[in-house]
Amino acid sequence: QVRLVESGGGLVQAGGSLRLSCAASGSGFSLNTMGWYREAPGKERELVARFRRVSTEYGDSVKGRFTISRDNAKNTVDLQLNNLKPEDTAVYYCNAPTRGGPLFDVWGQGTQVTVSS
Repeated sequence: QVRLVESGGGLVQAGGSLRLSCAASGSGFSLNTMGWYREAPGKERELVARFRRVSTEYGDSVKGRFTISRDNAKNTVDLQLNNLKPEDTAVYYCNAPTRGGPLFDVWGQGTQVTVSS
């Protein structure tokens, strides 16, 4: 089983920065395929950033501002959020794909990011 714990969220002014961290433990996952998603009130959950086999994918709205990274020794997947905008306000979730496919993805509890104007 996979366990994911997010941290690092908070309140920040527009233009500021935050760094989120996802600590992964257990088995049946790979840091190489994990990612971050977010869900704002009234909106569907959307991709922020994720690792692919040979590349990294970012959502259009965060491209150039956010950076995803991983630390294999610590089993963490981090997300650096720079130049934050009010529209970035959302709950950010860490995601770990499994062998079962998309319906069996493992999610953390999420961490709230609030950006004031």
